[in-house]
Amino acid sequence: LILARAPGRLGEYLGTTATRMGPDDAIYAGFADTFIPKDAWPDLINELEKTGATDAIDRHAVPAPEGILRDRQPEIDPVFGGADLRAILNAMQATPSAFHDETRARMARNSPLAMACAIEMIHRLRRGRATLRDALELEYRFTYRAMERGDFLEGVRAAVIDKDRAPNWQHSLEAPLAEAVTPMLMPLGQDQLRFEMQEDIT
Repeated sequence: LILARAPGRLGEYLGTTATRMGPDDAIYAGFADTFIPKDAWPDLINELEKTGATDAIDRHAVPAPEGILRDRQPEIDPVFGGADLRAILNAMQATPSAFHDETRARMARNSPLAMACAIEMIHRLRRGRATLRDALELEYRFTYRAMERGDFLEGVRAAVIDKDRAPNWQHSLEAPLAEAVTPMLMPLGQDQLRFEMQEDIT
């Protein structure tokens, strides 16, 4: 849900590139509120334990070191506003730049199916009045099917087991993925995520 609410098209960018955010990036994208240097944590924790006064957080906060997302947004938004993964890649190819080349190379390492599903989920959650429950349910549909139908196991093989860093994904970046994305995000029927509290039967 945070990705869907991030400024402009940062959600699609972060969801497909797995770019690491610094403190300023996290604040700008909506993942964090303030920056507190690590060396200030002990004093802050001690004050919170003694007083419980949450305004101590603001008093310990300082300006975050400059990030990268604010400056890159003008390059991100025009291309990551595409309807799907193929449209985004086409837009980058049509407007070549060092940043777009770097971004495409980063995306080439990731599962095309996972990236296409991330884009579709962000688009769905951006429409209407999506709630946290909507986001969790949609994410659960993907993760429920990730091992059987997705590229999760191949990613584990390439990164952890064989460590060859050469995953053999099911799909290529050039292939249309709409028909593969839809089944990954279909409702799960009786296996759907439930939020009701379960009674303790012990």
